Amino acid sequence: MAVDESPEEQPVDVDPLLEAIEYCYEQGWTDGLPVVPPTPALVERFLAETDRDPDEVLVRLAQFRRAATVRQVAVSAAMAGCRPEYLPVVLAAFEAVVDEGWPAAGAWQSTTGGGPLLIVNGPVRTELGFNSRGNVFGPGFRANATVGRAMRLAILNVFGVRPHELDQSTQGSPGKYSLCIAENEEDSPWEPLHVELGRSPSDSVVSALHTRGIDFVDNRHTADARRILNDIGDSIARTGTVLRLQKRVGVVIGPEHAQLLAAQGMSKRDVKEYLVANSFRRVDDLRRAGKDGEMKIPKAADSSTGSMHGMAEPTGRAEGDPGGDERFRVLHSPDDVLVVVAGAPNAGVSAVAQPLGFPPRFPGRSLVRPKR
Repeated sequence: MAVDESPEEQPVDVDPLLEAIEYCYEQGWTDGLPVVPPTPALVERFLAETDRDPDEVLVRLAQFRRAATVRQVAVSAAMAGCRPEYLPVVLAAFEAVVDEGWPAAGAWQSTTGGGPLLIVNGPVRTELGFNSRGNVFGPGFRANATVGRAMRLAILNVFGVRPHELDQSTQGSPGKYSLCIAENEEDSPWEPLHVELGRSPSDSVVSALHTRGIDFVDNRHTADARRILNDIGDSIARTGTVLRLQKRVGVVIGPEHAQLLAAQGMSKRDVKEYLVANSFRRVDDLRRAGKDGEMKIPKAADSSTGSMHGMAEPTGRAEGDPGGDERFRVLHSPDDVLVVVAGAPNAGVSAVAQPLGFPPRFPGRSLVRPKR
């Protein structure tokens, strides 16, 4: 029997719900998309998923003269469309962002308009249905979309960082709506991020990296590991992202690339070391972009310590060459490179997450603490 033919089917009056959604818009509580009205009963269902005191302060930011409590973050999670059982992950995500150090340093108000890239590791990925495979940066998965969105709604509503007000972003980015992925631990040939950071494989962890944008590296043209990394390194060092003499970077390697790299004997540490040595721009490229003078790029020949990461390095120009081929390395250390594996093992595609700059802690991280 068709649904509309059932004698027991009763019409649902959705007008009160629509009015509540419009009320949220009128109050300026949304990110531009409809939110779930956070009724007291709904918020209590979220708070029942944690042992933490609802009035516990997660972070206090002096520049806003405001603080975020567990209850306020629960409200944001409810409005974002999370399920109540997501709340421990949202709380960990908030703590990871604070641990990274950028909120206190003004990143939420930055003209470059970035947002936190949240990376979920451990058993909670499968328990709550986080996507780590195909379309990992895209739509279609409630856990990814709503956990990331809860972070943005808290930034908007708890701290008042709204566009045209405290948010000074020149153009912004789609990642300011939601940017949450899980690592594809099953298809990765290397240890997952949270184990690399010292946690047990059985722990669930959220890591955070404030990111201005995601640059995709599509390389299906070679099976040579070093050539693939050269391509990734070129994206890391593109002139538009070079602002200072030092940077950090997140590299999200697709499983196909990761397995190819590992099959040719490269560990995750090897990948990082190679990228440090091969993510560079010629000083002439920076000069053409107008970035050589203001950055005051030094030459290695002027340094008593010789060739240094992040310095201009001579490349052995041919006699009579007028110059400009010195290389400027944008990375200083393998510890400045975050590597995770995510996406589907169906094509040679990876991505570079370009951070705001040099965060105080890299990456921020926090353990998911479920109700005991």
